[in-house]
Amino acid sequence: MKEYQTISEISGPLVFVEIDEPVGYDEIVEIETPDGEQLRGQVLESSEDFCAIQVFEGTGGIDRNASVRFLGETLKMPVTEDLLGRVLDGSGNPIDGGPEIVPDERQDIVGAAINPYSREYPEEFIQLQIARQATVPEEASDDGDDGDDEGNEFAVVFAAMGITAEESNEFLADFERTGALERSVVFANLADDPAVERQITPRLALTTAEYLAFEKNYHVLVILTDMTNYCEALRQIGAAREEVPGRRGYPGYMYTDLAQLYERAGRIEGVEGSVTQIPILTMPGDDDTHPIPDLTGYITEGQIYIDRDLNSQGIQPPINVLPSLSRLMDDGIGEELTREDHGDLSDQLYAAYAEGEDLRDLVNIVGREALDERDNTYLDFADRFEQELVDQGFETNREITETLDLGWDLVSMLDAAYLNRIGEELIEEYYREDVSADDEESEETDTETAEAAD
Repeated sequence: MKEYQTISEISGPLVFVEIDEPVGYDEIVEIETPDGEQLRGQVLESSEDFCAIQVFEGTGGIDRNASVRFLGETLKMPVTEDLLGRVLDGSGNPIDGGPEIVPDERQDIVGAAINPYSREYPEEFIQLQIARQATVPEEASDDGDDGDDEGNEFAVVFAAMGITAEESNEFLADFERTGALERSVVFANLADDPAVERQITPRLALTTAEYLAFEKNYHVLVILTDMTNYCEALRQIGAAREEVPGRRGYPGYMYTDLAQLYERAGRIEGVEGSVTQIPILTMPGDDDTHPIPDLTGYITEGQIYIDRDLNSQGIQPPINVLPSLSRLMDDGIGEELTREDHGDLSDQLYAAYAEGEDLRDLVNIVGREALDERDNTYLDFADRFEQELVDQGFETNREITETLDLGWDLVSMLDAAYLNRIGEELIEEYYREDVSADDEESEETDTETAEAAD
């Protein structure tokens, strides 16, 4: 461990130090201010005669008389199964009033890349309302014993970056109320915490997830929010380093940086556990060509769109299924995984809803009375799709089979001749003639009632 008192410049969250021998990239640094305050940092850039250090707690209180000590190691996360149920700050320190963490081991937060040859292709889905009700199918969580509780091997790692104290309290209150906190590890970097800390928060979370998954055999869901705040921290640090900016002022290496995070997910051959990620971001200006959603879309295996219009209508959750997608869905559904009708039914629901959405635009021009009976049925379908399938509140815990059954209720509004994306054998088994008949009777009753009123 070598100590210097040769700070030459302080710029934003960065401290520049003159050195007489090279130090390692990402090496951890301790900075002691003249007032005796201990701060932590990390080497961001190094050469033979100087290095740039990003200070996690911010550079307030640091001047040229501060002492800088290089510890000769990279940042490590103390990991243990006892982290479940704990709340930590963005640097991994407990903030829930509980005991200090006694780790089983300390792991490098950069993680170890999964050898592509050892990576198992994902073929299991997580049934979830994100953190509160997330679980895996019983077959996936069965540890070979009696399999009496499918939730025993499921955990959530929740990392919040740049959120307000109010949002943080709301998250934690909901976690505690629903019991989700017992199987969760929460990292909270607040809006008034140093932006630099946001760079390490997701890495601490993912290191914890990898430990639980690959050493303790948990199926781990990692939720990272908000990645937009994370990328803004990258831009702030890039500006402090006077880097040549890329698109819209973000660093040119942002794609690589995001890929290093998003690729830390998956399964390893021969290991029972798994890591699944849901990174959440805010689209600046609702622009999906903005660098943050654009690059995220390139890297991840799908996306879920939250729609402002649906939210204003009170649809909960306000998910717009048309731009949402999963590139892995086809391999994780079907017979022996969910149900044999899942794929065909999903395609038909999507197509019918898309047609209903197009007809809504037409109605705005010509009016609904100008449409024929078929088109009006598709409009009704679109309404019911949002109100019955998408809108389920935030407390409903609906099994996948219940969702599929509800989907058949909806497509059975349509004439069976229009179901061109579903196999005939599935239509014979699941199509509900009584639904169409009930709809016709209901329409006739409404017409008779209207006529009687006139």
